[in-house]
Amino acid sequence: MSTGSCFLVDDDADDREIFAMALKKAHASYVCDMAKNGADAIKAMQESDIVPGYIFVDLNMPMISGKECVEAFKKIDRLANVPVIVYTTSSHPKDVEDVKNAGADHYLVKPNSFSALVGILEELLTKKELPFYIDANN
Repeated sequence: MSTGSCFLVDDDADDREIFAMALKKAHASYVCDMAKNGADAIKAMQESDIVPGYIFVDLNMPMISGKECVEAFKKIDRLANVPVIVYTTSSHPKDVEDVKNAGADHYLVKPNSFSALVGILEELLTKKELPFYIDANN
């Protein structure tokens, strides 16, 4: 299997670590670059030639929200075809609608279990057809 890549934007260090471990278990060949906030993420994407296979963005971050990150990423031409997945604890319908309108490809409610996160990543990264809204907790 070829090496794939993703980019995770999340202000919570524990969530970044859990995501990295789940990604490794789901697809050992995947590498994941990370940013700890929206400002760093947008700057990194604007100043580099990196084209990750997937971008995961936490919704609720200080300074620059996940929605604003989605909007910024969608304005970068080389990222136009990169799936952007909002990765959040919120299941509020307004949040779902807002990020869908901003251009997100999926809305993933952070699973309560590690194994559920691994399973969802396996499905997403093998390009399995999934609905826009994904909540393994219900």
